[in-house]
Amino acid sequence: MEETILFELGSVYRENMRIKAYTFGSGEHSACVVGATRGNEVQQVYMCSKLISVFEQLEKRGKINSGRSVMVIPCVNPHSMNIGKRFWAADNTDINRMFPGYDLGETTQRIADGVFRHINDYQYGIQFASFYLQGSFIPHVRMMKTEFEYAELAKDFGLPYVYRRRAKPYDTTTLNYNWQIWGTKAFSVYTNATDRIDEESAAEAVNAVLSFLNKRGIISYDCHEGYISRLIEGHELVNVKAETPGFFVRHANVNARVRQGELLAEITDPYTGKILDKIIAPVNGIVFFHAGQPVIYSNTPLYRIIPTDDLV
Repeated sequence: MEETILFELGSVYRENMRIKAYTFGSGEHSACVVGATRGNEVQQVYMCSKLISVFEQLEKRGKINSGRSVMVIPCVNPHSMNIGKRFWAADNTDINRMFPGYDLGETTQRIADGVFRHINDYQYGIQFASFYLQGSFIPHVRMMKTEFEYAELAKDFGLPYVYRRRAKPYDTTTLNYNWQIWGTKAFSVYTNATDRIDEESAAEAVNAVLSFLNKRGIISYDCHEGYISRLIEGHELVNVKAETPGFFVRHANVNARVRQGELLAEITDPYTGKILDKIIAPVNGIVFFHAGQPVIYSNTPLYRIIPTDDLV
């Protein structure tokens, strides 16, 4: 294992910010795994730490295949993580909206540039990502629909779903999109936690990455190959939103099978406990995502449901 500093940013009142990378094997740049780009992505750093531990053992046993190398970057934003703030503390900008970066630009642009110049030539790029809304997902691989995406290849992770959606203008400055533009086959892996550690989904994601790298011939690792993944398109999912603000009392969790008309949640008055609204399933399906915040506002997305044709 080789530990390197990809980028260092000077600081007047605290220790310099150093973005560290851990490289295993040698030869072609085969795969790069990136963890937290935001300061609250604790689960993403944790999953990288688990991968680093496994890769260290595989390297000692000669299981990183000859001529292949793997890099892991646990955290791109350690300063914000140290104070528990999701975005860059000084100006509240999002590093994952600054790629490919600019070495003479704003601080977060320089950070993105300092990282991307080291990872833009990898064959495969894997990002442990998080959603902009607080909540839980079924673990899945996500990718943007561009002329460069490889949906069938994403099934090699063995996660239950491969989620594909059309790229939007604001996506053009994300790590995933720019990896694709520069010729890297890029994938984002989502679990059901961000600012807390969820052991079960973390283990599932780590195993998925190892399974993918094994199938790609980068490592030799006998692991559970997971599911036969189902490809779902972003526009197929049914969104369920709140019409009334209040406490969010959830009855249906991620991966639950629900029927049209079934009670998903209740919205209650924070002071009196009175039920203000009942959230009903509009279709038969599987809960793909649910919100996690206890207090919600009008038009807050509460659920995303994968429609199914369940008859029994």
